Amino acid sequence: MKIISWNVNGIRAAISKGFFDFVNSENPDILCIQETKMNERTS
Repeated sequence: MKIISWNVNGIRAAISKGFFDFVNSENPDILCIQETKMNERTS
């Protein structure tokens, strides 16, 4: 069983950098995608 966990910095950017080609070549059983964004806090 192959599990891939990928923390992308924007799913659209990942797609433009070959995301689908990578996933197709690795053929994982489970694919987890995390997208972490944080806004600057102003107080």
